[in-house]
Amino acid sequence: MLKKILVAFDGSQEACRAFEFALKLSKECQAKEREILVLSVSQPPEPADIVEVKAVIDSATEYYKKEFEKLQTLAKDYNVQIKTEIVVGHPADQIVRYAAENQVDIIIMGQRGMSKIERWLLGSVSRRVATYATCPVTIVK
Repeated sequence: MLKKILVAFDGSQEACRAFEFALKLSKECQAKEREILVLSVSQPPEPADIVEVKAVIDSATEYYKKEFEKLQTLAKDYNVQIKTEIVVGHPADQIVRYAAENQVDIIIMGQRGMSKIERWLLGSVSRRVATYATCPVTIVK
């Protein structure tokens, strides 16, 4: 039974679809204490400059707070509580770490459209999460 659902959220259309999928999935769950955790990751520039890192984190925090307000409104329609958090680091690593620390039952995330070359050069966050997570991962297209 799914009680804790983690949604990796970056503000993209794919992430919004993943959140909507999580809401629908949670509605189907029989658990009374169902919870959706929404995690956003701010990735600092490399090489990191203290001033740039602070500016990136501040900008990301403001952006995600506005996005989280929209998600809270959607969640109320489904009568589900969501918990939101912003962390700093590499997205895949932070998502996997957060899922393990919070003992989530499933990770739901959107798939970003990258070309084969971009995927080969940069790697895919969703692929890395699916590879290293200790719980099931659903990738929403």
